[in-house]
Amino acid sequence: MKLKILIVTARYYKDFSKNLEFYASKILDKSVKYKFIPVPGIFEIPVVISKNIKKYDGFIALGCVIKGETPHFDFISQTTTEAIMKLSIHYKKPIGNGIITSFNKKQAFVRSKKKGQEAAKAVLSVLKNF
Repeated sequence: MKLKILIVTARYYKDFSKNLEFYASKILDKSVKYKFIPVPGIFEIPVVISKNIKKYDGFIALGCVIKGETPHFDFISQTTTEAIMKLSIHYKKPIGNGIITSFNKKQAFVRSKKKGQEAAKAVLSVLKNF
């Protein structure tokens, strides 16, 4: 039976999101069936995962937050990360955190080529080894 993975992607920074999805999907082999669901921003990722938690074996959360001049960056990043971790622990399902937090678009671009892969590898590692 194929593993089922849901990839939830925040579209606020579309170019980075496309990179994250592209590189994450390159890691998922033919033994994995996966689906993408787009959301407006990273804050919406946990609720979509929660809504689909029983339908999938694992999840990959993708998106980008770039620090601005207010503390909004810190609140959104921390709240989303904590919600993702709580879901993962409560439901005992892996959720790869492929959400980029960076200080500028240049950093985000560089990280968008690796972060999706890292999140996909983490989920597969947990699903196949435990």
